[in-house]
Amino acid sequence: MTPDGPHHLGHRERLKARFERAGVAGLQDYEVLELLLFYALHRRDVKHLAKELLKRFGSLKGVLDADREALLSTPGIGPHAATLFRVVREVGSLTLRQRAEEHEQISSTRELIDYCLSSMGGLKDEHFAVIYLNARNRIIRVETIQEGIVNQAVVYPRKVLEKALAHKASAIILVHNHPSGHVRPSDADIRLTRVLQDAARVMDIALHDHLIVGENRFFSFREEGIL
Repeated sequence: MTPDGPHHLGHRERLKARFERAGVAGLQDYEVLELLLFYALHRRDVKHLAKELLKRFGSLKGVLDADREALLSTPGIGPHAATLFRVVREVGSLTLRQRAEEHEQISSTRELIDYCLSSMGGLKDEHFAVIYLNARNRIIRVETIQEGIVNQAVVYPRKVLEKALAHKASAIILVHNHPSGHVRPSDADIRLTRVLQDAARVMDIALHDHLIVGENRFFSFREEGIL
C-alpha cells in the first residue's frame, strides 16, 4: 500500500458518509463528480480530476452534457467514466419525463419544462420534438421529429400531424432547442408555429404550447401570449 493509501481510502468513505447524511445538497460540485468517479476509477485519488473536469466544462451540468469524445480527450477519463456520466444524464432525463407523465393534466408544467431542459438544453445541434397528448392531456409519446445542424432544423407539418393521428393524439406540445442559449423565437419559429397550429386545428388537434429551451432557460409561446 502506498503511503497515502489510507488517506485516499478514508477520504472516499468520509465523502460517501456525507452524501448519505445530506445528499448532493451537502456536497460541492467537484465532490459530486468525485463520488461518481469512485465507481469508474476504483484505485486512485480523483479529487484533482474532478476539479479539472469542472474547469474544462464549466459546471457539473457541463460535464454531464459533454459529448463522449470531449470527455475521452480529458487526461484520466476513460470509457467507463464517460459511459457513467452519460448514464447519469439519461437516467435523470428519464426520471423527469416519467414525473411529467404522472400528471393528470399537462400543459406546460414545471415537471415537463424540467424534462425538456434536461433532455435538450445542452444539445449542440438543433432538435425538434413533439409531445403527443391524449384527451386527458396525459403524455402518450415524445418523439424527436428533426435533428439538424445549428439553426438549420427543418420541420414538416405533415410529418408532425401524421404521427399525431397514428398515436391518436388529441393535443400536442412542440419543443425545440436553441444551441446558442438564446431562447427568444425567430420569425421562422413563429411562422412554423402558426402553420402547425392552423393545420392541427383543421384536424381537431390542439396545440397547447411551443417551448424553446436553452441552457437553464426556456421560452413558452403560451405564457408569452403568442398562442
